[in-house]
Amino acid sequence: MNLNWNATGDWGTLDSTGRGFYVEHWQRRLDELCAAHHVPGATLAVLTGGNIHELATGVLNRATGVPTTPDSVFLSGSIAKVHTATLVMRLVGEGRLDLDVRVVDVLPEFATPDEEATKVITVRQLLSHTGGVTNDFNHDSGRGDDCLAKYVEAARGVALDCRPGMAVSYGGLGYVVLGRLVEVLTGKTWDQALRDLVFTPLGLERSMTLPEEALRFRAAMSHLGEPGQDPDPAPVWDMMPRSAGPAGRIITSSGDLVRFAQMHLAGGLAPDGTRVMPADAVAAMQRREVDVPDKWTVSADGWGLGWTLYDWDGVFGYGHDGAAIGQYAYLRVVPQAGVAVALMTNGGGARQVYAALFRELLAELAGVRMPDPFAPPAQPIAVDMAPFVGTYKREGVVITISPSRIRYEFVDGMKDLSPPLEADLTPVSETVFAASGIGASFSEDYMPVVFSTLPDGTSVCYVGMRATPKVSD
Repeated sequence: MNLNWNATGDWGTLDSTGRGFYVEHWQRRLDELCAAHHVPGATLAVLTGGNIHELATGVLNRATGVPTTPDSVFLSGSIAKVHTATLVMRLVGEGRLDLDVRVVDVLPEFATPDEEATKVITVRQLLSHTGGVTNDFNHDSGRGDDCLAKYVEAARGVALDCRPGMAVSYGGLGYVVLGRLVEVLTGKTWDQALRDLVFTPLGLERSMTLPEEALRFRAAMSHLGEPGQDPDPAPVWDMMPRSAGPAGRIITSSGDLVRFAQMHLAGGLAPDGTRVMPADAVAAMQRREVDVPDKWTVSADGWGLGWTLYDWDGVFGYGHDGAAIGQYAYLRVVPQAGVAVALMTNGGGARQVYAALFRELLAELAGVRMPDPFAPPAQPIAVDMAPFVGTYKREGVVITISPSRIRYEFVDGMKDLSPPLEADLTPVSETVFAASGIGASFSEDYMPVVFSTLPDGTSVCYVGMRATPKVSD
């Protein structure tokens, strides 16, 4: 290991490019940013030059004061989708599944209220969020090993956000269906398949799917509160049912997230040389399947098969974000630099910490210039809001647009997860608006609200990458 002393008096390791990772410096930045943005506790893991560095700050629970340590585990939210995609693509790479097979040909019980659409939705479309299925069908089908089968059965009555193949719309329901597909093809529960095929061969000892498994470790408590203030411990640690696992619940450490990313950087190989995935399946996950109309919510330029894809001034990257009722996780990978960075937090202005810290880290270690924060232009522009005013509805969510205002309300199975969110809308372009006052879990300061018309003429409002159809003026 090569050591280097930087100008601020910190020792660090040099990678193959001569760039150094100065532990003391990045520890100070993590401490400073979390304190400034009221994040109770966080862990940071960085892969650079073949070495993994793990840092921690703050407390896991403000009520108990238990310190955060690098090996603490957090809820990773939607980063679970990349794990499920990895399982699916392993099956594809092994020739046990075709990407373009119709889902009903593997899962005859799969259906939507649109019979014709049901017949054409493919595995590729579910992986790339182009199958038209919705995101917020939060159905508790119990704790049994049949929970995914029961979820798929219940989802038969859930309306599509749009027709298959027509547009990207973030679809967690599709990832639960993919989890069930894994069960059918492997003869294991999704949980067991993930342990046997990913966690164990990669030595991910702090990665799990069930809440009771986290009791062996130092686990972060969720925190909720008003922006700009120290949040309080949430009433419950996690509100997601077991059936949400393939789309939204893996409990893990930031170090394990980086080790998972390291396997993808290595073309599917574990550190000991074990092949976890075929190399062509790894590469396929990183190829762009679709562009996205909302390039700001998760800094997305496009979507692959599971991964969110980024173009940082010509530098390619991939990753994913995750949110789980007060806990926020961020994973970014820069293949050309061999760099992966994971941040896990338990509340507060996590998005602001991510934005500042990752801009600095990726610039220093990978030569990446991340885009500036989403915000309205310095010089206000005038836009006619009249065409957009009305009510938009999809499973779990109702969006009401009035002149210069948005109301985002959770309904159906989502109604107890959050109170309604309301914000002012400021034009960014003719179809893109910045919503203020929502809170840092969505963006640094502003949440993008994007209006679009699909090829079939349907008007939709995109919030959080989800296409919500207009149902009334």
